[in-house]
Amino acid sequence: MPVLDLLDLPAALPAYAPIVGLDPGEKTIGVAVSDVTRTVASPLETIEKVQFTKDAARLFQLMESRGAVGIVIGLPMNMDGTEGARAQSNRALARNLLRLKDIPIAFWDERLSTAAVTRVLIDEHDVNRKRRAEVVDKMAAAWILQGALERLRNAAG
Repeated sequence: MPVLDLLDLPAALPAYAPIVGLDPGEKTIGVAVSDVTRTVASPLETIEKVQFTKDAARLFQLMESRGAVGIVIGLPMNMDGTEGARAQSNRALARNLLRLKDIPIAFWDERLSTAAVTRVLIDEHDVNRKRRAEVVDKMAAAWILQGALERLRNAAG
């Protein structure tokens, strides 16, 4: 299965099953999951990158345990709309995941998601630096997934 356009994702998925959102970074992968109605995204886990096959196995374990049927990966676009090295790395992640498992995958423009989550954690919740480091990746994954879910809901309505 090729990587899908976000708006084509629902047609490739069974109804009433969660999807996961990923915020891949250099050292970690933030993971979030939606509810079965794909209305609300919740932070799930931060996977510490060790080796791709082990990282993918952990991701697939998380998906199986939640009954998740698809993936939305954050695509960090440059502010001018072009793709840089991080975006290309995330595209490679999708291709590599598809080599292991035939699963619907789409991308969501995640410009400034980590910055936005960090600002919320500091300004609204007064979270200290150590605690922010522990939660920012999975919170950013939830931010990415929530944005994608809202786009899908707006397109359907």
